[in-house]
Amino acid sequence: MGKVRSPFLVVNPKSYLYGKKSLELAQAVDKIAQESGLQIFFTCPFADIRYVRENTGCIVVTAQHMESLKPGRGMGHILPESLKDAGAGAVFLNHAENQLTLSELSKTIDRAKKLSMITIACADSLSEALSIARFSPDILLCEPTDLIGTGQVADNSYILETTSQIKAVDPDIAVMVASGITTAEDVYNVIRLGADGTGGTNGILKAPDPVVRVQEMADAMLKAYKEKA
Repeated sequence: MGKVRSPFLVVNPKSYLYGKKSLELAQAVDKIAQESGLQIFFTCPFADIRYVRENTGCIVVTAQHMESLKPGRGMGHILPESLKDAGAGAVFLNHAENQLTLSELSKTIDRAKKLSMITIACADSLSEALSIARFSPDILLCEPTDLIGTGQVADNSYILETTSQIKAVDPDIAVMVASGITTAEDVYNVIRLGADGTGGTNGILKAPDPVVRVQEMADAMLKAYKEKA
């Protein structure tokens, strides 16, 4: 199974980018990952997974969703084996824009583990995060849904409490705090407060130069992690 390395950064263009534009950003981020040694996850649409994987070498190509479906019937659903075969090394699950029942989330995490795919499970509250922690995802992304895309970061007490309580349930889970992350300073602060990783969408894509913003975030992350050690 792939291993999560702290600190880690998630570049998450969602469905704003696809095809050539997605690959261009992925290749630039791939260079940052190579030069910094930082583990960087890069999401892309399902149809672009193989395209991005075959043209990059260091990023963890990440699927935006998956189901617990097994090979056979399942027209129109998302088969885990097909994502893995295309080159996905990780998968987002239960994002606010594509939520799962707890039962389906548990089964899907198990399917991903059997395929050695890193799981990034999302929770919109501390109580939900603690419930999901029992399924032992590799990464637990804790972000209040109402802060997504606002540029407003969760306050320090939320980050501290969330990280502490999740680690108490399972110290092997990597905690990610990402809602509202916009600047390098935001990245620095959440890592200094104890999060294992962070990332963003609007904070990167709406920057004057998205590649420069990713580089700034990577530098800030490594600086914060070094100072915290």
